[in-house]
Amino acid sequence: MDSWSFNGDSAAEIAGSIEAQLRSGALAPGAALPAVRALAAQLGVNPNTVAAAYARLRDAGRLETDGRRGTRVAAALPLPHGAQALPQGLRDLASGDVDPALLPRLRADAWPGLYAGEGYGGPAEAPLWREAAHAWLTRQGLPTEATGVFSGTLDVVERALRQHARAGDRVALEDPCWPPMAALLQSLRLKPVPLPVDAQGVIVPPAEVLDGCAALVLTPRAHNPTGCALSAPRWRALRRLLLARPHLLCILDDHWGPLSQEPLAPADALPPLWLYVLSVGKFLGPDLRVALAAGPPALMQALRAQQAAGPRWVSRLLQSLAARLWRDADGSGQLARAGQAYARRRQALEFALRSQGAVLATGGEGLHVWVPVDAEPAAVAALAARGWAVQAGAPFRLAGGPAVRISLGALRGDEVGPLARDLADALAPARARTHAVF
Repeated sequence: MDSWSFNGDSAAEIAGSIEAQLRSGALAPGAALPAVRALAAQLGVNPNTVAAAYARLRDAGRLETDGRRGTRVAAALPLPHGAQALPQGLRDLASGDVDPALLPRLRADAWPGLYAGEGYGGPAEAPLWREAAHAWLTRQGLPTEATGVFSGTLDVVERALRQHARAGDRVALEDPCWPPMAALLQSLRLKPVPLPVDAQGVIVPPAEVLDGCAALVLTPRAHNPTGCALSAPRWRALRRLLLARPHLLCILDDHWGPLSQEPLAPADALPPLWLYVLSVGKFLGPDLRVALAAGPPALMQALRAQQAAGPRWVSRLLQSLAARLWRDADGSGQLARAGQAYARRRQALEFALRSQGAVLATGGEGLHVWVPVDAEPAAVAALAARGWAVQAGAPFRLAGGPAVRISLGALRGDEVGPLARDLADALAPARARTHAVF
């Protein structure tokens, strides 16, 4: 192609001309754009002007630069994977849902006075929610000076990354990680930097790995999918790196929260720029769509300003409902019993796996067990043939080895032994029965 239908004398005009063709569909994903010097010669402008136009569109995630392939239109973002129907007759240990029997129930006498009916000018945080949230933060040793309430973990993290990063920036993630977090980075055109994990949480990377990262996302306890918790020594080593990088945002996704049997290591010494997030999904139910966020005042003000410009607030009725459930479940001991029930379930499966020759890491908690395998499709198929649906590890992995994830939410006590035996049988043809489970 010897000429292109772009025009403009400035970087803004040239970028606008290209953007117009992107929107019209004249430039499809993957289409090659002209070399900088070629387009500059056609338009009669300095090559630096075209380079600046390309840079604008690249930073916005509209173009990609790929070495010898040159500059191309960025690929369309894939749609998030929805829930997949399981073959009939399989026990569902794949979906990762909580056990409904371990969720609290709202008493009928709790409804009166639950919602005062504030209008458009009411406070963003319902009084009952604010009281519950601040009580939790205080118990964890976290500051309560600046807080917010949002519609789930990803709502908070998306706003924080939009505020703190731009397309093309790098964000460090645990590997393996929660797939929706990796998908969020992809949708924002951010580049994941994988950090391996072990039984003590994320492995501290060489200092240069974090250089140039805009953010670091950590799961301080009950990591999904491995179950590991971030140990205090490991956190102190990470914090030393963060102190040397005061502009790197450290996001703490404490999804297991009140169900955890582990301390919150980062609460002992927070880094300069931090964001704590706790969704109520795991301990009150995922459909409530309410999450607590806390961080430095300037960051929280920016997140609240974003929220005010869009949805404005999270339903105060939902906030009050979540707060009442939280308070009653905590006061009655129900949350502690639920956390202990999940822990017993996990320990029983780990013991059964050890009895079949598996070598397990210690200290894990949460809904999932991560089992390294030689070939994920073969392991998933072999377990399906024995009546079990488990999750292939590919959606969780950034650079790590193959594995399967077994979720405990639907696992009954009488199923633990048969599952462990079937897993050992499924893995036996491929390798010896000695492997690590995180």
